[in-house]
Amino acid sequence: MTYKQTRVLKEKFGLFLLRASIGVAILFLIWFLTVLFIKGGKMLSWTFLAHSPVNGMTEGGIAPAIVGTLYLVLIALSVAIPFGILSAFFLVEYAKPKWLVSIIRTSINTLAGVPSIVFGLFGMAIFVYLFDFDVSLLSAGLTLGILILPVIINSTEEALKTVPQSFREASFALGASKMQTVLKVVLPTALPNILTGIIISIGRAAGETAPILFTGATLYTRGYPTSLFDETMALPYQIYALMAEGTSPAKQTPIVYGSALVLLLLVVSVSLIGIILRTRIRKERKW
Repeated sequence: MTYKQTRVLKEKFGLFLLRASIGVAILFLIWFLTVLFIKGGKMLSWTFLAHSPVNGMTEGGIAPAIVGTLYLVLIALSVAIPFGILSAFFLVEYAKPKWLVSIIRTSINTLAGVPSIVFGLFGMAIFVYLFDFDVSLLSAGLTLGILILPVIINSTEEALKTVPQSFREASFALGASKMQTVLKVVLPTALPNILTGIIISIGRAAGETAPILFTGATLYTRGYPTSLFDETMALPYQIYALMAEGTSPAKQTPIVYGSALVLLLLVVSVSLIGIILRTRIRKERKW
């Protein structure tokens, strides 16, 4: 067998492995979604979505958990987005010297790999006890914001690096200052890719259980949170608690599947809104 034939055979084998890997991943995804939609779809109804749980969380709905999850995500994003984007702009456009930037980036990447339970303990120590926010919506939301902060910083950095240097040079040549160039040239150009990182962070913030376990989530509370210092129900924690500590598995397991399906649909819906917004921005800012 010639060298050329061997190389072609290796390429075909490698391509087969790639296709097989993608096929297996798709099959598992289809299997997962099928099971979730079959078992969780049976629970979907107006009562399930719009009412509070009753009878020891064996009947009723999950409305407080849905509202609590949305509140947590909004608080987390309101903290992480401005700090994350500003930090990324500083690292890409202003930070010097290079060795210091390298240390900061390594720290951010390390923070991104820290287990989520550690963020939960950090949030409990800082927000619950040190700042005396108690176990509350605010403590949990701030903890989630810190959790997704590295994701937004890294994705924003990559988005800024995709902006051609010629755009900056052209802006400077026209007499624009550094700040004007950043705000009117770099940011609008990188915005669609920045939104991609925000979309990814939404899914993580909505689905995490460990960070809110010690900081703000409760299995059951009457009504909805009325202030930032109230405890709140949340879909991820409800799913975990009912499966791990539920006293009536026969009645609560279907609720768990329904809650998981609703959580998935919420994340997909919010992400879809972000994708549509990103697509429109890209169409308006083609170069």
